[in-house]
Amino acid sequence: MIQLRDLNKRFGRRPAVIGLSLEVRRGDVFGLLGHNGAGKSTTIGMLLGQVWPSSGTALIQGHDVASDRARALARVGAIFEAPAFYDYLSGWRNLEILSGYTGPTAPARLREVLDWVGLSGREGQAVRTYSHGMRARLALAQALVPNPELLILDEPTNGLDPEGIHEMRATIRRLHAELGLTLLLSSHLLTEVEQLCSRIAVLNQGRKVFEGALAEARQAQDWVRVGTDDFPAAVRMLTTEGLVTRSQPEGLVSLAAGVPVSAVTKRLVDAGFAVHEIRREVQTLEQFYLSLMKEPAPLESVASLSGENR
Repeated sequence: MIQLRDLNKRFGRRPAVIGLSLEVRRGDVFGLLGHNGAGKSTTIGMLLGQVWPSSGTALIQGHDVASDRARALARVGAIFEAPAFYDYLSGWRNLEILSGYTGPTAPARLREVLDWVGLSGREGQAVRTYSHGMRARLALAQALVPNPELLILDEPTNGLDPEGIHEMRATIRRLHAELGLTLLLSSHLLTEVEQLCSRIAVLNQGRKVFEGALAEARQAQDWVRVGTDDFPAAVRMLTTEGLVTRSQPEGLVSLAAGVPVSAVTKRLVDAGFAVHEIRREVQTLEQFYLSLMKEPAPLESVASLSGENR
């Protein structure tokens, strides 16, 4: 559905996205993660043809966004940055006006999308009376008007209260399950990504540092928690004997390839360590994400990017 090939963007001398290549497959719920300024919104802007790449290619369904924008975006809906509405007009009139920018839309289609996002019965009210959650649902309705196959959502739960986040999450799940949409969403809320996405990519300072299935992220580092009377001494012994490759001060060790937990337990007991806990730990998305953020992603020099913006 989406292919990014060596995509680069700089603003002046500041690189914002560096050598980004990734694929979003049809039917994915794909999460784009990264801290503020990591390049998520810039990437989405290039996908939507609102930010021009310095170099590289962004393809949607095989069509180049830069050279064939109309066909690339024909079946794409999006919420990008803060959606703007005419507050003094009704939700219905806003949808009529905004959808009219790309062509006439039948009233039946507007009623259908309002029902999908749960605003039926409220469409006649002025938008200024809408809660933040209702405005977010109206933005989603606008994105659904063109009957998209791909839905791109930039921070879709930003600013929502817990109830609004729950409602938006449920709506996204329903759109994916019942309409078969492919979804690309950017977020800094790791718990939301963990509950919604099947595949993710992580950006750090404009560079991709991970892409893969969410299950791969959880298994990227196999940690074992070891509780003993002298953890530093136990780690030194296990490392020297090649059973452990890394450790963390809070009692975690990473076992060498092919080493079972039972072998570590036996060696500790044989060496006279009192072992009161030893168990594998499943890494959370938060732990995995933070591990990627510990080391800054190396930035290519500005000179290595292509010359002027094309």
